[in-house]
Amino acid sequence: MDQGETAEGEDCCAPSFWGWSPRPVPAETTLQRLVDRVLPNTVLPLLLYFGVVVGLLLLAPAFPKRAELATDGLAALVGGSWCGLNFWRCRHAHCLVTGAGWLGLSAFCFVEAGLGRSLIGGDEQLVFLGVLGLALAFEWTWVRAHGSNAVRRNVPA
Repeated sequence: MDQGETAEGEDCCAPSFWGWSPRPVPAETTLQRLVDRVLPNTVLPLLLYFGVVVGLLLLAPAFPKRAELATDGLAALVGGSWCGLNFWRCRHAHCLVTGAGWLGLSAFCFVEAGLGRSLIGGDEQLVFLGVLGLALAFEWTWVRAHGSNAVRRNVPA
């Protein structure tokens, strides 16, 4: 049985959230059940989570450079953590890119904050948006090639 199928052979990663987000794979561990409970999966918590990330990005430039970089890093950490966990549970294609990209950006921003200066000319937020753009392009390509936005093993091309 493929990881994206239930015992009945039904695809568990069929779109569920506004027809866009795949359903989580069946939770087999306590950690998976905990993550399923914590990840925002209804409109209000989802909008609040987005709001926190956007708010951090908007607030960052108001701070001195070290705090600005740390706030950018926190925004990337919050977004990357959500996407990384979402990819683990739902295999959402764009989360593969945003999870890895934003977590990497977060670590980079925290190093920069420690140094007290930007190593990329203050373009951390542009990199954040660039990762988002790449992720959406990846998902668009994945859906065209595989007919689903869920990344699964053994998916016929």
